[in-house]
Amino acid sequence: MKIDKAILKKIAHLARLEFREEDEQAMVSSMTDILDWVEKLNELDTDNVEPLTNMSSEVNGYREDEVKEHLSHERALKNGPKTDEDYFRVPKVLD
Repeated sequence: MKIDKAILKKIAHLARLEFREEDEQAMVSSMTDILDWVEKLNELDTDNVEPLTNMSSEVNGYREDEVKEHLSHERALKNGPKTDEDYFRVPKVLD
């Protein structure tokens, strides 16, 4: 596929890109090279290749969602330097 200046300007507008007019020809050349390289991928035989759903071969080790002992309200408040009956006390941030 050949990129011309009109297509380049439309792509730049859609991508909200700006560049100087003296850089237009270099951008046209670079984009044409990129598209030519991508077109080479069409030459590959991918009939027996499974599509990827993830780029990593790692498998998530999910655990069962079980109810376990949780931190009680009183024990949590013991961790704070200043507390009142129900809340942590912190310095005032907003006037």
